[in-house]
Amino acid sequence: MPILNRARLKRLIQEEIQRFQQEHPKSNELYLRARQSMQGGVPMLWMIRWPGSFPIFVKNARGAHFEDVDGHSYIDFCLGDTGAMTGHSPVESVEAIRNQVGNGITLMLPMEDAIWVGEELQRRFGLKFWQFTLTATDANRFAIRMARHITGRPKILVFNYCYHGSVDETFITLDEKGLPGPRSGNLGPPINPIETSRVVEFNDIPALEEALIHGDVAAVLAEPVMTNIGIIHPQPGYHDALRKLTRKYGSCLIIDETHTICTSPGGYTGKFGLDPDFLTCGKPLASGIPAGVYGFTQQVADAFWARIQHDESDVGGVGGTLAGNALSIAAIRATLEHVLTQAMYDRCEALADHYEQGILDCISDYELPWIVKRLGFRVEYWFCETAPINGGEANAAVDSDLDRFMHLWALNRGILMTPFHNMALIAADTTEEDIEYHTRIFREAVQTLIAE
Repeated sequence: MPILNRARLKRLIQEEIQRFQQEHPKSNELYLRARQSMQGGVPMLWMIRWPGSFPIFVKNARGAHFEDVDGHSYIDFCLGDTGAMTGHSPVESVEAIRNQVGNGITLMLPMEDAIWVGEELQRRFGLKFWQFTLTATDANRFAIRMARHITGRPKILVFNYCYHGSVDETFITLDEKGLPGPRSGNLGPPINPIETSRVVEFNDIPALEEALIHGDVAAVLAEPVMTNIGIIHPQPGYHDALRKLTRKYGSCLIIDETHTICTSPGGYTGKFGLDPDFLTCGKPLASGIPAGVYGFTQQVADAFWARIQHDESDVGGVGGTLAGNALSIAAIRATLEHVLTQAMYDRCEALADHYEQGILDCISDYELPWIVKRLGFRVEYWFCETAPINGGEANAAVDSDLDRFMHLWALNRGILMTPFHNMALIAADTTEEDIEYHTRIFREAVQTLIAE
């Protein structure tokens, strides 16, 4: 097993940064200009965290590829961190979007497409009723509000290092002593999240029951497989226990499929037969047009309607003027009908098999203490020997220097990975040649790392 020379790693990172700066002068020029009008020089602040010393500015994107302003072409394995899981600008969606733009964008009134989408979501995920938002964050917020409303309880429960967008209640973690508190970097929380939330480690059934036994948890909000701190699968029986315990203690169960929709056309819920009270999703549902959805059972609907006044339906903190707009709905319909099909999943899964095997072969050939994790056509490699089973273990396994090097190495050679992880998503337009190229570049990175 090779021993990694950390001093050499730092030198390699600096060499890759210099190469990045030399090869992206126009992106750098735009970045410096952007700093005069946008905080951090980017339209959304976390864009400053890309591995180069400034972000790449994109000129155009189509399918699984894009071109930057300096003329470099890239294979996109990030795909908007799931937002472009469909591939960039799929033809069928573009046609539907173009048609709808000419026939009204937002109305605050329903169109027939909304019925088709509701029926399709019902078929795929199994929940009876559906509502629309612009983001999965809002879908989670509204589901939480509904759960609190029907249970009369104040708190929610989440898992350590979870991901549910920018929902205030979810920015809570456990420290080294296992004590809950605000997640590091949580900007201006309205209150300390320990007032609104309980947090336990994923896959820890006794901790879950201990947190629910207080009787104050309105809902457990969970990804069926954790993804924000890397892919962490549920252990056998965990979802059965989660469902049993939430029912036992009277808490709603909200399953967030925003990332795990890569598992099947019905997400992890559809593939493995989960039985949540609420289901939320967003990102890829409308081929990149802002859209989110949340579904719930007949039982939830009945309890909700029994506690709401018709004249107060617009002041409850659920909904939004642009939610369910005609353009988003048309894009969702086209995406579900023509893009996120079983045929697309089958193709992407096969390509992901090829991608995964290329990494595994390299890890084996060089006896690296690394592992590979897989969820549908989402694949990632970890710089550790044993797969973490919860967020705390996953956070402890992070190797920031190796992460940065591998991202930079790939980026400088025309491959974009998902930021903050060594994770790849496969699009329908990804080719076998793209996969082979990544395998070669990955192997070259490893050879460079371990060279004497």
